[in-house]
Amino acid sequence: MSYNFNQGLLAALAPLLDPTVFMILYLVFTLVTMAAAYLLGSVNTSIIVSRLLYGDDIRKHGSGNAGLTNTLRTYGGKAALLTLFGDIFKAVLAILISGVLLGFNYVGGIATADGPYIAGLFAVLGHIFPVYYKFKGGKGVLVTATVALVLSPIPFAILFVCFALILCISHYVSLASVTSAVLYPVVLYGYMRVCFPTAQMPGMMALTSILIAIIVVFCHRENLKRIGNRTERTFSFKRRPKTDDGTTDTEAKDTDNRK
Repeated sequence: MSYNFNQGLLAALAPLLDPTVFMILYLVFTLVTMAAAYLLGSVNTSIIVSRLLYGDDIRKHGSGNAGLTNTLRTYGGKAALLTLFGDIFKAVLAILISGVLLGFNYVGGIATADGPYIAGLFAVLGHIFPVYYKFKGGKGVLVTATVALVLSPIPFAILFVCFALILCISHYVSLASVTSAVLYPVVLYGYMRVCFPTAQMPGMMALTSILIAIIVVFCHRENLKRIGNRTERTFSFKRRPKTDDGTTDTEAKDTDNRK
């Protein structure tokens, strides 16, 4: 048996297995991928950081979201940096487990195997609906960005530029996030057409990118309403000053938005 990291364990075992056993093993590896990705995604770094460092729950502050932006606004740069690294690590690990089992099949700088995209989708679902925290987590943007970076670095770079431009122009993280998520399957399709004009976009790549886009938009539905009403908080790297009751003005206004 010759193992190739890009092809995965299943491909290495394929010559030794009859078709029925191969399909059973494929299903087992796929289920392991789903379970591992979801459970890893459910490890919400923002909640862990808020509890360990501050004896607090990030979901009680600001927007109530257990994600990077709310962590930065509430606790500052140190907590946000820990959240950034933690959420990136869990997404990378989920994809790596899938790649080891089912392969990546990187061609032209983009992964084409089904497994890593399934892992990415379930890592996002775990982050948003974490089993460890009563299914109340973040909005999946950072995990989605990590999935795009690992599996399709050039499309990610395009999406990152779009995100940065929209954020700089509008100062709305939510608008930049939603726009980038919607563009995710579009950019993937465009990249595939440019690099592989005679090939079809892999079905799992298309399906998972569309589902992730829909999920991210759904999770930001209240933000989009507030943008329409012009009550959505704008983003700044400067920490907001404390008010008389000990909260930031961001926390106070976000609390009003949740009422």
